[in-house]
Amino acid sequence: MLSPDGRRMVQAVELRTPIVLDGALDDEAWAGAEPTGEFVQAEPHEGEPSTESTEVKIAFDHEALYFAIDCRDGEADRIVVNDIRKDFSSLEQDSFEVLLDTFADRRNGFVFVTNPEGAKSDTQIANEGREVNTSWDAVWHVAAKKHADGWTAEIRIPFKTLRFEPGDGRTWGVNFARRIRRKNEVAYWSPVPRAYTIYRASQDGNLLGLPNVDQGRNLRIKPFFVTSTTRGTGGRSFDGDGDVGLDMKYGVTPALTLDLTVNPDFAQVEADEQQVNLTRFSLFYPEKREFFLENSGIFYFGDIPRNQRNARSRFSPPEEDLLLFFSRRIGLTDSGEQIPIVGGARLTGRAAGFGIGVMSMQTDDREALPATNYTVLRARRDVLSNSDVGAIVMNRQSSVSGDYNRVVGADMNFRFFKNLSWNSFLAKSETPGASGGELTWKTSLGWEDNFNHFQYSVLDVDEDFRADIGFVRRTGVRKHFVDAGIRPRPEWLRKLGFREIHPHNRLNIYTDLDNDLVTRSDHWAVSLFFENGGFVEYAVNPRFDRLALPFPVQPAIEIPVGEYGWNEYQLTVETDHSRLLSLSATITNGGFYDGTQSSQRVAVVLRPSFRLLVDVGVQRNDITLRTPAAAFVTTLATTRAAYSFTTNMFLDSLLQYNSDAKQFNANVRFNLIHRPLSDLFVVYNEQQFTEGPDVAPGRAVIFKYTHMLSF
Repeated sequence: MLSPDGRRMVQAVELRTPIVLDGALDDEAWAGAEPTGEFVQAEPHEGEPSTESTEVKIAFDHEALYFAIDCRDGEADRIVVNDIRKDFSSLEQDSFEVLLDTFADRRNGFVFVTNPEGAKSDTQIANEGREVNTSWDAVWHVAAKKHADGWTAEIRIPFKTLRFEPGDGRTWGVNFARRIRRKNEVAYWSPVPRAYTIYRASQDGNLLGLPNVDQGRNLRIKPFFVTSTTRGTGGRSFDGDGDVGLDMKYGVTPALTLDLTVNPDFAQVEADEQQVNLTRFSLFYPEKREFFLENSGIFYFGDIPRNQRNARSRFSPPEEDLLLFFSRRIGLTDSGEQIPIVGGARLTGRAAGFGIGVMSMQTDDREALPATNYTVLRARRDVLSNSDVGAIVMNRQSSVSGDYNRVVGADMNFRFFKNLSWNSFLAKSETPGASGGELTWKTSLGWEDNFNHFQYSVLDVDEDFRADIGFVRRTGVRKHFVDAGIRPRPEWLRKLGFREIHPHNRLNIYTDLDNDLVTRSDHWAVSLFFENGGFVEYAVNPRFDRLALPFPVQPAIEIPVGEYGWNEYQLTVETDHSRLLSLSATITNGGFYDGTQSSQRVAVVLRPSFRLLVDVGVQRNDITLRTPAAAFVTTLATTRAAYSFTTNMFLDSLLQYNSDAKQFNANVRFNLIHRPLSDLFVVYNEQQFTEGPDVAPGRAVIFKYTHMLSF
């Protein structure tokens, strides 16, 4: 059934009898609800009916929204489930997704995901997936059951969990997606082109019949207690410590949320995964702290992300050159050590037709680092059918001196004809002592459909541009970026076991501001995607680099000033990660400045059950240089192991060995979700040197307890 605007629609019904959330769908209340219509494939045969039947029913009472999900399967014994961790990845198993676009703006929404074992994953999206916040956590409940004809699930989402404008007769956007992993099939209730995902909110249908519900005060208070005992590397004794803090969330309006934090502590956050740096520039490490990740989409500024459908190995490095706002600069040193945060506030949501975000954080004094305030103001206005314009102001201000850094910027993101996008931004910084030239700008034009993709962008960063609350890889450069390719699916290719071939090119050209070439990296490649989800790619990567200063590639090895050109030859293989055993490998050989390299990155993932995952990876770089005459080998070994006792209790470990630092690190975390949004963490950290002076390893045991109170 279609609504007057041409969208598929579904009606929610009011519950007359209660529902027992057990996943069985045998409650009397479901008998009066109308099921959704057929699901339509995006993969592998776009536009055709799904190969298995799926039905969804929707009901409500004055506290919550309910979904009954019936996923029929003619081969139920072949259903794939390999993970039940919190925020599990849905890509490598059978799963079901619900998108709720509660403002029906066809841009933003909340996504709830489950699988046949009742695991939970929740995500907040903005601007149709340009910003995806997987660390958003919500109170909701799910129960699932497998049976001879497939699997079923029931979901309960309290209205307090969501943000929406109250009123009778409101229409919400809604969509559903089902993944049948053994067939590598993805199907949607409201069809979505295979170039995109369920995050493409402009494609969703309409949810009708919702009541005029009251969200109440919508106040949540979460106190925490943390205690630890720590011995630094080389220390002689353990020092105990304890602390308390508080997080608060309040719905100022149905669409505007205030978050407050007092004395926050992030001791439970997973350790960074180490990287080997063979470049002249800083490495990018992602933000992992929940307070900064929640509602982070509103603060995103600038260009759209890179083409998400490129064949990307798990070893592909992040390619960010400039993120104007990067919250990792707050409360963390460049080496990842914590700087105490006294407190902070964040206001996010919608008001007067604008998406707004305000954040202010205050750090405490720490040794040579004075107390500092970090403030960010962001506003964005939706224009046309699927475009927006916005502005941002950022300020880092020392609390004890006149030192500061300020950045103001404006951006626009336009989309035309569904597939054409134009994104631009302009920003200016102000820092004491800067001599001028503090601008940065970027403009990007892109096209993407099922067959073609193309993106061209120009980024310009002045020499004195500074963003102390941002990530800026290099200044005094102009960068041209091209990403182009095609994705044919000829029938003869399918007969060979492949779904798609993807010849493509990615080109990065860096010049100085006088347009003299500084760096060039090219990537000419052909990818073949298997029907089972794996892929293989062969690439030739020409490189050029002009060094104006010696490059210390190792502590005792410098590459001299000069111009260098070389070719890399690269083979990447990713097997089907839904299997018991899977492989990821990238093999690179060829030149490296005036010498040679032989680099290998290999990882094996073992999934004996949906409870246990073991991931072992090794990276080895063997470099030989002519000038200076030198050779070195770096090795980085990483082992991850995760065990899920239930969908609410997990044990995770990360073990790392770095041959450059001669260092072993261990991070082991136990997490019990003892009630919604309330956790118990027990964390063990260890660091020790494998060579050099005999010093005691650094060790720490941390206990953290949080308890969410809802009013």
